[in-house]
Amino acid sequence: MWILPPNMSAVDATIVIVTKYVRIFGEISGHPEKTHYSTREEVRRAGLHAHKQAGISGTAHEGADAIVLNGGYPDDCDYGDVVIYTGHGGQDNGKRQIAHQSLDDSGNAALVKSQLDGLLVRVIRGYEEESEYAPTNGYRYDGLFKVVRHWFKTRDDGFRVCQFRLVKHGSAADVLDSDIPHDSLQVADDDPTKSTGPAGRSTVTLNKVNRSAAVVRNVKKWHANRCQICGQSVDLPSGPSSDVAHIRALGAPHNGPDIEENALCLCPNDHRRFDNGALYILNDLRIVDALSGAVEGNLRIHSAHKVKVEYIQYHRSCWVDQ
Repeated sequence: MWILPPNMSAVDATIVIVTKYVRIFGEISGHPEKTHYSTREEVRRAGLHAHKQAGISGTAHEGADAIVLNGGYPDDCDYGDVVIYTGHGGQDNGKRQIAHQSLDDSGNAALVKSQLDGLLVRVIRGYEEESEYAPTNGYRYDGLFKVVRHWFKTRDDGFRVCQFRLVKHGSAADVLDSDIPHDSLQVADDDPTKSTGPAGRSTVTLNKVNRSAAVVRNVKKWHANRCQICGQSVDLPSGPSSDVAHIRALGAPHNGPDIEENALCLCPNDHRRFDNGALYILNDLRIVDALSGAVEGNLRIHSAHKVKVEYIQYHRSCWVDQ
């Protein structure tokens, strides 16, 4: 039962019912991609994003279900099917960075959770985003993206911000190579006279990163498929197996080279730990457990495999405030 304020009739009383946000991962029924909204409140009421101001919708426990790109951070880069998104925290009311960001922030932790658990994130672009892909007014839901990587960046002002690389689910960047450069995709209009298969497909011209099979072959052979961190390999019926991990990541914004000096032979477990900042390497090749600060040992080396310290330093700068 609603009780109206004194001197207010039911005719001129406006009652606003605030509904509880239900977190849904993936598409929202009735709100397809490219749907336009006039305000953030409309976006929230549609169930696309939990907040009217914050950029990240999510929690560390559940993961992130949506983000808004709307000019909140100058470090954001929007390349269409690839987005470099800056995390939350450390700004004053004038959007000036005054402190470091942290993965303890619930929004940043939510995006990491979505990355590790493979949860899809809705991307909403706003009119204040400085990008050719942004709407000229209001907000637009622009589809589902995967969070494929995160790291820390030290800005020119000395503050560290957390950044995330997202690629559009089902795009060429996702299907063919999640680390392709942002400027390597061109989508051509379909010829309506041709049958190109199921509806919704388009012709894609792709100049992808040419990953060298020789680099993978050499690094695995030199280390006999044994991890340079723990010394173990994955034994399969076909024989021992391992991963080749790039120290300085390929693709924007890292743009590391695909060469043996920028590669490590790792087991899948240490590969994931290394890529996500749980391990880093000192210049003298000692391996540090970032969670405890303890030195785990020395990187296993081979006379033919010369790992460059500059790439190790770059990787470390993504995780450690130096």
